[in-house]
This record gives sequence, C-alpha cells and structure tokens, in this order.
Amino acid sequence: MEARTSALQREIQQTKPFQTLGQEALLGLLRTTDIVQRRLAKIMAPAGITQQQYNVLRILRGAGADGLPTLAIADRMVERTPGVTRLIDRLAAKDLVTRTRATDDRRRVDCCITEGGLAVLASLDDTLGAFDGEVLGMLEADEQLKLIELLDRVRQGLTPT
Repeated sequence: MEARTSALQREIQQTKPFQTLGQEALLGLLRTTDIVQRRLAKIMAPAGITQQQYNVLRILRGAGADGLPTLAIADRMVERTPGVTRLIDRLAAKDLVTRTRATDDRRRVDCCITEGGLAVLASLDDTLGAFDGEVLGMLEADEQLKLIELLDRVRQGLTPT
C-alpha cells in the first residue's frame, strides 16, 4: 500500500500506515458506525429508549395490529441481540408493547405495539428523518446507491446462505 495519510489516520492519531486497504476500510466502517450510534443515542435519550428498543418498536409498528412473535422480531432486528426477551420485557414495563401467549402454541409469545409505543415513535419520526438526511447528505443520490450496493455485498459475503 502506498504511503499516504488518510482522514481516518488523522482522526485516530495513527502515525503508521494501515497494513492493508481492507484494514483501513473496516476500521473506517467501525468508526463511522460508532459516530452514528452515539448521535442516535442522543436523539433517543429524551424519549427514554435505546436504539435496540427503538428498533423493536419500529418493527412492531410495521407489523400492524397483529404484531409478531418474539422470534420473528429477533430475526428482523438491525443489530442482532441474544436478549430480545429482556428487551421486550423492558418495553412492556414502560407500557410500550403488550405480550400475549399464543393459544395454539404456548411457547410462542406474540408482541404488539401499544398507543404509547406509537406515540414514542411519532415523537422521534421527524428528528430521525432529518438525521437520516444529515448522515448521508454530503453524498449524491448515486453515491448513496453505490454505498448501499457495496454494503449489501459485504453483508452477503459474511452471511451464510
């Protein structure tokens, strides 16, 4: 790799070059993810929810009145977590979701978003919509599409089929 000083090297105050372009790209992705997640946490803090709780509420809003079983929620989460049941417990304690044990399969627990959960999401919709534009606003539409395609390829390369 040719000797150059990248923006990432300056940000993390690294004086030596990265070993490979792949290493630099991965660290750049991780650094960017961290910055975005920190900003999202600040946006969601006043609503009293975490990013993972927001993700569950968003999934349940999209599911409609029928809701979803806990395992289906876990499968749809952006950031996978082994503690989905605890996450839903916390949301239920805040009256943002309801849980009902299925009559046909007592092992299955169906979850639905409450009016309170919908209100929390509604209170965040405009701010998060603006944030979406802010995060990638410096990229043209074709660059955003290319980024989406590249990230899709990376995930497909890492996810077993």
